[in-house]
Amino acid sequence: MSIGFTLSKLPIMLQSSIMTIELTVVSLLFGTILAIIIAFMRISKQKIINLIARFYLWIFRGTPLILQLFFLYYALPSWGITLGPFAAAVIGLSLNSAAYTAEIVRGGIISISKGQYEAANVLGMSYVQTMFHIVLPQTLRNILPAMGNQFIGMLKDTSLVSTIAMVELMREAQLIGSATFKYTEVYITAALIYLLLTSIFSYVFNKLETKLSVY
Repeated sequence: MSIGFTLSKLPIMLQSSIMTIELTVVSLLFGTILAIIIAFMRISKQKIINLIARFYLWIFRGTPLILQLFFLYYALPSWGITLGPFAAAVIGLSLNSAAYTAEIVRGGIISISKGQYEAANVLGMSYVQTMFHIVLPQTLRNILPAMGNQFIGMLKDTSLVSTIAMVELMREAQLIGSATFKYTEVYITAALIYLLLTSIFSYVFNKLETKLSVY
């Protein structure tokens, strides 16, 4: 492995890793917002609303992420809808992430004891107030470990957007490898950057989990 070559290409790959982080954060943000909505639909007593949520989960959990990205980027133009690589990547990652995060959120919501709801009812709080002031804060704290795993998974899944011409870390590695034929050096460097990023974010989530833990 050529150290000189690796050092010469490292700044470019680190720059592309910023896009990887941006994709991860933006997609997880939108995905979490949608996931909360889907989670509430899943626990709804309205059958139609519940069925819509179940159908959404069936579609996005039952098909590969790469297929969803291909559909958004390559298939939608035949219907007159054209998305750029970044838009297709964010939408695809967000929709896919929401399907998995929704079940995490739903599990967190139903894990809250009924006593919390009864206490809020005694205080005269409405259902919406109970959810946003009592239930969701506790839910988000309880699901933080699972959300940390979801974030790390999303960080690695961004590598799939290289298949729709989105230039992030993996795509940059492919381009450099194709131009120089030094695939070993390039992919080892990319792997090390991914390991660095996942280690940093794992540490951050572990610290948050420790800080928010209930003793």
